[in-house]
Formats: sequence, structure tokens, C-alpha cells
Amino acid sequence: MSDLLSRRLALLGERANLSLLSQCLHGIERECLRVDSDGQLALTPHPAALGSALTHPQITTDYSESLLEFITPAEPDPATTLADLEQIHRFAYSKLDGEYLWSPSMPCALPDEESIPIARYGSSHIGELKYVYRKGLALRYGKTMQCIAGIHYNFSLPEQLWQLLQQAEGDSRSERDYQSARYIGLIRNFRRYSWLLMYLFGASPALDKGFLRGRPHQLQQLDADTLYLPYATSLRMSDLGYQSEAQSGLTPCYNDLTSYTDSLRLAVGTPYPAYVEIGAKKDGEWLQLNTNILQIENEYYSNIRPKRVTHSGERPIQALMARGVQYIEVRCLDINPFLPLGIDLSEARFLDAFLLFCALEDSPLLESGECHTCTDNFLKVVKEGRRPGLQLQRQGQDVGLQAWAEELLERIQPLAELLDQSQGGDAHLQALQAQRAKVEAPDLTPSAQVLAQLQQGESFTQFALRQSKRHADYFRDRPLSSEQLAAFEATAEQSLHQQADLETYQEGDFDSFVAAYQASILAQAL
Repeated sequence: MSDLLSRRLALLGERANLSLLSQCLHGIERECLRVDSDGQLALTPHPAALGSALTHPQITTDYSESLLEFITPAEPDPATTLADLEQIHRFAYSKLDGEYLWSPSMPCALPDEESIPIARYGSSHIGELKYVYRKGLALRYGKTMQCIAGIHYNFSLPEQLWQLLQQAEGDSRSERDYQSARYIGLIRNFRRYSWLLMYLFGASPALDKGFLRGRPHQLQQLDADTLYLPYATSLRMSDLGYQSEAQSGLTPCYNDLTSYTDSLRLAVGTPYPAYVEIGAKKDGEWLQLNTNILQIENEYYSNIRPKRVTHSGERPIQALMARGVQYIEVRCLDINPFLPLGIDLSEARFLDAFLLFCALEDSPLLESGECHTCTDNFLKVVKEGRRPGLQLQRQGQDVGLQAWAEELLERIQPLAELLDQSQGGDAHLQALQAQRAKVEAPDLTPSAQVLAQLQQGESFTQFALRQSKRHADYFRDRPLSSEQLAAFEATAEQSLHQQADLETYQEGDFDSFVAAYQASILAQAL
């Protein structure tokens, strides 16, 4: 353990400070496709009984009209966060008519590209903007790729904790700048070590053959309808998932917040020749929001993001620039198809210890060579993480995945113990032990368990549909109380009224609205 980490742990372990660790906040966003009883993509509109996808605080859509997204509030205890997520699922299942939530990350058998419906958000300017943005995504990356689903884990440490550390270390920066710098340091360490999460929690080693649309690939055939890689952990996070030539040159630097926001602002203001050729409009119809490398900053695909809650009408970069980093969003987690929620408390407890380790351990700046090594290690693990004897790169040297994973878990253990000390019990230590078992026995990883199921004769689609129906039974057997149901229904109804109000009382035309939205970020000179 580094001296710096030891000092920080000792400070946080003092009786007066221990309660700070029980004030971390956790939020989860879970995406999932709606499918019909045959496991085909549901082509029905977003169910009105779930409320407005534009204004509902907890139930929206991501890329496609068929791709639901459930959003929990931020809670101090991840057990509460998961309970919130479960309630949203139970409400959704009370309103889904003969449809199911697809259990894994990789999509069901998809119809042709044209038939995949882009999400609609009504006729308000902001609703139209969200729709045109998604039209741009379809144009740039295709619709198929946008049907992949994942789990995003939002995590923050209390501001008093950062202030305590800053004071102890005699750092003279403003509180905001110190906190932002420390979150960016967390992200650098996450880049170094996130391959471990893909080994432990990757759950997409196989996919439906149709997903590739006949594109060339290096996958192996498991059966007539299923492709896989024998040692893969997460094909979702491989180059088969999100890939973009335009974004390949975009490598936001995580060495400080300003360089990160500057690189994204440059990308949302720099034309990209292939997109310029297409144009933003054709015959008066919007095709994409603009012809720049990124239409908006959220188009940048990354495994982790620094975040700040935005004010009404404010863009994410503006919020970060104005008020600094408030929390981080982990975006690389697969949905575990064996779990009704796609994630469980053991995974959440381990994530907390892992992220706390990334936050408190020393985090030197990433030199360009190390940036590439981080990416290479990550991609190697998503494609062949369970390969016996797999070697990764660390400081220019080969290191075995298993040895490095064991060493990392050893370094994370004091963080798990500190969290347990803060909250009582031994849940974090138990979660850590569960991960140790997976390192010792790769067959215990979710990716290995998925393949073990498929090797018994089920196709990817058959397995996923069976799990989807099993999870549907789980939620439907546990209906909400009448009070809970009434509260969800009231929120859904209110969201529909809010959307209607936005559509009734808007000013100006859509073109002017887009121009103002664009100018809001470009006006701040680089």
C-alpha cells in the first residue's frame, strides 16, 4: 500500500470521520430492450401507461423507442438504490402488455435497420432535438449498435470528505478545483484498472448472429444462430460494440478537468468531412444536429465520465466548467442475464470498494504510452479475459492477469474493511471474497456461466428469452402495494401533463432553438 493511501485511510478511519463513508451516493441507470413473447424487438410505441419518456424522472428511452431506461435517485446505501430499481421494474411489468424486458446486454434478433424505431419525444423543441440527435446517431453509427444495453453506476463521495483530505494535505486550490482534480484522478486509476471489472462482471461472450449484419468478424460459430469467442468476457465493450472512425482521434485527456472539457468542446465545434458531405439538413428535413465530430458531448463513447447535475437548459460541459465534478458515471458494466435487475448488491458493494480505491490511491498523470496500454489491456480482457495464462502490460512489462488481479484485490481489501467499519457488518469484505473466488476459478465469472448455458444446446436468443420470461415472473409475482402503484401512476400522469405543457407553451421555431443550443457551447472561446 502506498504511503499516501495509508495516510488517507488512517484519517478516514478516525472515529470522528468514519461516518463520512456512509454518505457516499449511488445511482443506477439500467437500459433494456422491450421484446415480444417470441423474443423479437417490440415495434410498439413507448407505453403511455409508463408516462412521458421526455419528462418522467425515472422511466425514459435511450436510443430506440424499444430501448427502455430506468433511472434511480441517488441514495447513500446501494441496497436502497437497488430497491428503487426493483420498484421501477415491478411498475413497468404491471403495464407491459404481453411484452418482456430483454435480459442480456447484447440485443435480441433485430429487424432490418429501417424497421428499428428511433425514440420519439413529442413535438416540443427539446423533444425534437432529442429525436434529431438520435437520427444523427443512426446516420453515423447505424441503428443496430444503438440497441446494445448496459448498466451505468453513478458514484460520489461527500464534499466534506474531500474537504477533510484537502485540509490534511495542505492543498491550496479552491475546494471546487481540488475536488474536480481528485475525481479526475479517480478516473485515471479507473482507466488503469477497469479491465478487472470486465473480467469479474463481463456477461456478453456471445451474441445473435444477425447483429453483425454480414460484416466480417473474428467470432466463432457456436450454433446456427449464435456467435461467440471462447474466452470473451464482454463483446459489448469490444470493437464489435461502439466504434467510430470520427471518434477514434478523440482522446480526451484525463490529466485535468480543463483539458477534458476543452477536447470535448473542440469536438462539438469541429466539422467532420464525412458528416459535412451528408449535411445537417436535406430538403428542409433535419438529418443530424450538426456535421461536427460530435453532435453533442454525450455522443462521446467512454467507459467512465465525470459528471455534474445540470440546471435547466444547461449542457453537461457547461455544468462541469462552471461548478466542477460532482460524481462519476461508470458506463462499462454489462447486464448480468442471470439477475432480475442485471446487477446485485454484491456487485454494487465491490464497485464501491473498487471506486474508493481508485479515488484514494495515488494517481500519477497518464503519459501517452500508458493511455494506449490501458486501452490495450481493457480490449484484451473483453475479448479473451478468461484465456489461461493471459498476459497484460504493466509499466512496459508482461504481467499475468490472474497475478495482477489477485494483487489488486489485496490492495482493495483495506478499502472494503474501512467501508464495513463505517457501515457495520462485513458486506464489502464478503463482496471482495466473491470476486477472489472468480479470479481463482474463471468458471464462476458471469461470462463463463453464460457460455456454459449455451453449450448445453440453447441458442443465445433462446437462453436470453428464457431468462427474460423468468425475470418477468419474478417481478409479476411481487406486485407493488396499492400505494406504491398509485404513486407511480401519478408520476406517469404528471409527466404526460408536463410534456403537453412544453408543447403548448414554447416560443420560436425549431431551427432557432437548435442554433441557440449549438451556440451555448461554442460561444465559450477555446
